[in-house]
Amino acid sequence: MRATLLFLFLFIISQFSTAQETPKDYLSGDFHKERREALRKLMPKNAVAVFFANPVRNRANDVDFQYHQDPDFYYLTGYNEPHSVLLIFSDWQESATGEKYNEIIFTQSRNPQAEMWTGRRLGAEGAETKLGFKTAVDHQKFKDYGLEFKQFSKVMFFDFQNDIRDERGEADLYDLQQQFKQKANIPAGFSGMTHRMHQIIKDEKMNFTQKKESLYRMTRFNPMALNDPIIKDFMEVKDNEQAMKLIAKIPNNNLDVELLDGYMDQLREIKSAEELKLLRKAVDVSCVGQMEVMKAMHPGMSESEIQGIHEFVFKKYGSEYEGYPSIVGGGQNGCILHYVENNKPKVGNELVLMDLGAEYHGYTADVTRTIPANGKFSEEQKAIYNIVLEAQNAGFEACKVGNDFGAPDRAAREVVNRRLAELGLIKSGEQHSYFPHGTSHYLGLDVHDRGTRDKFKPGTVITVEPGIYIPEGSPCDKKWWGIAVRIEDDILITADGWENLSARAPRTVEEIERVMAMPSPLDDFVLPDLDGKKN
Repeated sequence: MRATLLFLFLFIISQFSTAQETPKDYLSGDFHKERREALRKLMPKNAVAVFFANPVRNRANDVDFQYHQDPDFYYLTGYNEPHSVLLIFSDWQESATGEKYNEIIFTQSRNPQAEMWTGRRLGAEGAETKLGFKTAVDHQKFKDYGLEFKQFSKVMFFDFQNDIRDERGEADLYDLQQQFKQKANIPAGFSGMTHRMHQIIKDEKMNFTQKKESLYRMTRFNPMALNDPIIKDFMEVKDNEQAMKLIAKIPNNNLDVELLDGYMDQLREIKSAEELKLLRKAVDVSCVGQMEVMKAMHPGMSESEIQGIHEFVFKKYGSEYEGYPSIVGGGQNGCILHYVENNKPKVGNELVLMDLGAEYHGYTADVTRTIPANGKFSEEQKAIYNIVLEAQNAGFEACKVGNDFGAPDRAAREVVNRRLAELGLIKSGEQHSYFPHGTSHYLGLDVHDRGTRDKFKPGTVITVEPGIYIPEGSPCDKKWWGIAVRIEDDILITADGWENLSARAPRTVEEIERVMAMPSPLDDFVLPDLDGKKN
């Protein structure tokens, strides 16, 4: 028996050392290396940037959610495992053995027993051979790794969320962050917001009035910051002399929780050709999902069934995840902007708002279509739909290099306001809540991706997604109640205009009704119900 178990164990271990068949179209190691170099060029001299992998999140009891890497960490490394740290230095460092390095990744340990349960790990050696790092170290060595953070003029990192479980062992993410705090001499109870406000108080480029105005704006959204005695006292001082006394109480350190945000916004805003290839795939997959649902849709469908068809198409094309929780809202449910329950048993003859996006190798689409469950728009539905469509077309035309980020929103909102007034739903110039959200956001590794919100540049990808939502009880004729329309497309800003990456999914009333009249491969897919009867 022992020999059998030993043979079985060795056989299982051997499987982890064999080549695993995986997709071949991931971002290349050269891409990630070039991105690290691009960040390094933005960093000040004698600085280090510290990135932590995403935490493992518990779903319930001993079941965790499927792991998803922090997008910044993935962008810079290609590493998809937890309990890891990345250090990027602006200048070359020298180890105790005389080796030169300007970056280190600390990876989770190889562990055959754990890998038998949760999958293969790269380990430090794999990070070097497969990801192209020259210096990769087991994360268990981070604690005693001879690196003095006090030597740097800036230690840059993102603020801690302090919501990470302390798991087994001494090198999980919780331990790595605690070890970093100790190494970098980060005070107990450190708050990134408080630190930023202290830096404003110390800023010699701002006058006394400017500082108070900035702090006032920040405390409006973060009232807990007033628990800090220095900030509280500064808000009450009357003149610059009193302010200088408070400034003297703020300790000097080399910690920085602001610069990395700006650097990563700048880097990730512009998509490379390699990134666009993956993003186009995610968008195409999402568009096919929309088309197949249009063909299969009928009034007897449930919201969750509609969601399931979309997500089946995603998986069929190799999408690893949904880019965000899928939104399928029939009728009144479509008026809830981030409706994710998707539990209405039958959508009936109402409009169905479907906001879903496939995530492919890290990059997510974000495509919304609104369609009539019975295949034909009513006159009221068509009227509202065509206003949103016109507004979206106006938003497209504002997607030009040099225009500011708010240009599509202003263009779309002008159309919606004017047309709603013409229909009599509002008075001209009246404030209303029928279009309560913005028109655009960046798209990429995050559905709400990083970006500077500066003027448009070639290679930027944004959404254009105007909407009109008329919930029950709205101050208008009841014939409009329950109509919710959002049309969302993914737009690439080019040197000479814009490209609709999601044009494959029908947008006009005529196109949608034509596709909905087509047969579906699911027409003959009939399952027995749980009582043994056919649906």
